[in-house]
Amino acid sequence: ETNTLPFHPFEMQQGDILRMEKEHQVLKEQLKEAQEKYEQLQSRSSEEISALKELLKKSVEETEVSKNELDWLHQDLEIKVKKWQQEKKENQENLKALRNTAKKHTDTNDRYLKTIDEKEKQYNVYLNTYLETSNKLANEKVKLEERIKRSQDDCQECVKRAVKAEISVLTNWKETEVCKLNGISANAEANLKMLKSLSGSASAAPKLKPQVDSWEIFISNVKKQREKVEAEYEEKIQSVKNGVRNCLTKTETVDLPSP
Repeated sequence: ETNTLPFHPFEMQQGDILRMEKEHQVLKEQLKEAQEKYEQLQSRSSEEISALKELLKKSVEETEVSKNELDWLHQDLEIKVKKWQQEKKENQENLKALRNTAKKHTDTNDRYLKTIDEKEKQYNVYLNTYLETSNKLANEKVKLEERIKRSQDDCQECVKRAVKAEISVLTNWKETEVCKLNGISANAEANLKMLKSLSGSASAAPKLKPQVDSWEIFISNVKKQREKVEAEYEEKIQSVKNGVRNCLTKTETVDLPSP
């Protein structure tokens, strides 16, 4: 997982911990190198002292060596001893400084480890809280989705009932208008039939022909009106079936004056 915590207060700048670890490693290597150098110097100095002592012993035994040479050897020995002591002192001081630095870095590292442990505990608490909240929200989401599905099902059922009711109303209006026009057409056809029976005589036929023509035109208009009403209502019923709204309106019909 990606660490999204800010580097403060663990680091003044990003990468301080890594840089301090690298410095700690370098100081450990320098300490090791200084110890090795110190041991080499100690071994070399011991060998040199032994050799000088042997030379001194040999010089004493061999009294042929002049006093000047003996003094020179003593001086050379003192110089080398002083040099070795100086190097030893410097190495000890460097070793002490390196140990102090190492202790300082160790203390800092321990402090950072303690802080990291505390932050990790806080992170675990936050993580558990998040998981608990997430599970709770997930359960609520499932419940809401179920309620939404039930509401959608109820809505679809209501829409189906509304469509069925609108189709029923439109059908009733259509049948009412058609029945009304059929009644008008039946009465007109009865009148036309009566006129045609009266116009059977040659004397009455010319007088009744205009009335017969008027009733025939009237019957034709009524038929057209009925076809128009049926077509318009069927179109509205089909629109309702296709999901179109606001179709529940009566078709306007023209009152045809009878002859």
